[in-house]
Amino acid sequence: MTTPFDIQTGRLTIPVGAGDHIRGVESAPVTLVEYGDYQCPYCGAAYPIVEELLRERADVVRLVFRNFPLSDIHPYAEPAAEFAESAPADRFWDAHDWLFTHQDKLDPPHLAAAAAELDPSGGMVKAMVGRVFADRIRHDFLGGVRSGVNGTPTFFLNGVRHDGGYQLPDLIRAVDAARPL
Repeated sequence: MTTPFDIQTGRLTIPVGAGDHIRGVESAPVTLVEYGDYQCPYCGAAYPIVEELLRERADVVRLVFRNFPLSDIHPYAEPAAEFAESAPADRFWDAHDWLFTHQDKLDPPHLAAAAAELDPSGGMVKAMVGRVFADRIRHDFLGGVRSGVNGTPTFFLNGVRHDGGYQLPDLIRAVDAARPL
């Protein structure tokens, strides 16, 4: 019997599925799963590197982002995750990008103003206030814990934890090595 806290280090325990946020071509032979925290400075530093990786290996790699808010040390991490998840389905990546390019503006007033711009209908702000996506964020977090995630960013390539660096050359080498022959 497994529990939500069974841990399997080195392997992704929750496979990528239809409910995940995926950027890149579906047929890409390599899937990069990132467990991240929008307020984490290391995730912020990794963001442009991952974006460049996606540009340089557009037909090879796709990105899946899962929430791993470290709320004990980043007080705005969970509200930021709510912001991203509350975005209209076709605007998730716009919200994701906004968060990483505005890490100095993750407080509630800035998030509310950005949400109003991203979704003028007001649905996004309403979902954020009601914490509609709290269960999804918790599901992502627990999946990360079960996979051995203990810090951010943590990357998995085709289901295997990447313990190397996340500078562009490191990630390119890892993606190329993970690519099936």
